[in-house]
Amino acid sequence: MAGASKAFPAVARSTSFVAAFLSLVALFSAFLLFYYARYSSSSRWLLISDSLDAPLHLSKGSPNPSPSPEYSFLVSLEKFLTSRAPAAGSPGVASAADGGSPSAAVKALDGSIWKEEAERLYGDAVDPWSASSVVRVYVYEMPAKFTYDLLWLFRNTYRETSNLTSNGSPVHRLIEQHSVDYWLWADLIAPGSERLLKNVIRVNRQEEADFFYIPFFTTISYFLLERQQCKALYREALKWVIDQPAWQRSGGRDHILPVHHPWSFKSVRRFMKKAIWLLPDMDSTGNWYKPGEVWLEKDLILPYVPNVDLCDAQCLHDSQSKRSTLLFFRGRLKRNAGGKIRSKLAAVLHDSEGVVMLEGSAGEAGKAAAQTGMRRSLFCLSPAGDTPSSARLFDAIVSGCIPVIVSDELELPFEGILDYRKIALFVSSNAAVQPGWLINFLKNMDSKQIREMQTNLAKYARHFLFSSPAQPLGAEDLAWRMIAGKLVNIKLHTRRSQRVVEGSRNLCTCECRAGNITRSP
Repeated sequence: MAGASKAFPAVARSTSFVAAFLSLVALFSAFLLFYYARYSSSSRWLLISDSLDAPLHLSKGSPNPSPSPEYSFLVSLEKFLTSRAPAAGSPGVASAADGGSPSAAVKALDGSIWKEEAERLYGDAVDPWSASSVVRVYVYEMPAKFTYDLLWLFRNTYRETSNLTSNGSPVHRLIEQHSVDYWLWADLIAPGSERLLKNVIRVNRQEEADFFYIPFFTTISYFLLERQQCKALYREALKWVIDQPAWQRSGGRDHILPVHHPWSFKSVRRFMKKAIWLLPDMDSTGNWYKPGEVWLEKDLILPYVPNVDLCDAQCLHDSQSKRSTLLFFRGRLKRNAGGKIRSKLAAVLHDSEGVVMLEGSAGEAGKAAAQTGMRRSLFCLSPAGDTPSSARLFDAIVSGCIPVIVSDELELPFEGILDYRKIALFVSSNAAVQPGWLINFLKNMDSKQIREMQTNLAKYARHFLFSSPAQPLGAEDLAWRMIAGKLVNIKLHTRRSQRVVEGSRNLCTCECRAGNITRSP
């Protein structure tokens, strides 16, 4: 007993030590769990914030870094054609209904769509597919002659061509300016692992789709094919699309048609006027678009692809002290329609102090001259052209040069999202051509307001850049946000057209949209 009594304190001390050690381990584990939970939550929030406030990027140590966006149409197209596209001349895949009458196919699709929409409306609210913020797009797999063959044609003739338009602009550069059809399509069909946009997804079943994208390169075909060959291809594309059950079901209201150059698809597009047209502006004088063909509620204005390189944060910092020119313009001075204002502005501004007005067109030399001039200027003149819009506006924005817009009937891209008053000055044509008025107006601008507009230009520039992969808050992202806002109205008109009976009144419309009528005394 004496030995046992002597051993007991040692056992007790050993037991107490073990208990204390286990308590410390438990406390340390709890601390680690708390720290990890807090850190990972902060990390997730930082990643979400970064996606809204800055281009996506990962640290150097990340195992899966996001690729740097490519903003060059030529570089992106070369990579696309050599990595994913079939060779020129490859057959396309038609997606028309197999067998059965057209009316039966339309009825079957209509039933499937109703079933899908009912499941979304009454289904699981947590299901991401039921989220109204996600736009679902079905991309038609048109034959290659409408898609890949035209891209190969552009690529294979870009270096060799000396073909010019009637106004002296290089054809291939004009195609680049209007290449919104390529950028949207290339992003939609990219593998999901390569895409960054989460607000738009491609679906493989038509009944799941909110919209149907028509991947026909109407601008390339207009400029690079012989006239009769181009018209024949337009007619074939028209027939292919309107034979689709989805088109017949809605009359084309939920179909997206890229016709960003005013001349593209012109001979047949009147047969598709209920579709959503992707446009550079809303001119309706009859020269480009017939009355009733285009309007803001139906169609979408998209920016021109800039002709100059982005002036990034370092460039803006370096160029700030070099902006010694008050007002800069380089472009064609003799234009038609509302563009006649240009020659009058040139006459009024001739020999004005701090003003540079140069005649010129697009091309490599023109790009360099415009880029240098804009980066050395405080304000950049953006008058109307043959149509109310001009690529010059977007060149100015990405150059950090405050646009001075003289185009009375101009419609702007993404204006449901962006406030252009924060980055541009809007001047009526009547005021702009008064001798001395415009120069005095610019010279009397408050320096604080100028700095604020320059700061906003730096923030807004990303919204007008198309890239591969498409970036959050880039031009593709904002395009889909604008299109998503049209969905409910499209469904309204589609369903109304399906239930009206003979004798029903026509839908009331307002034909009060003005054309490109920039005026000057």
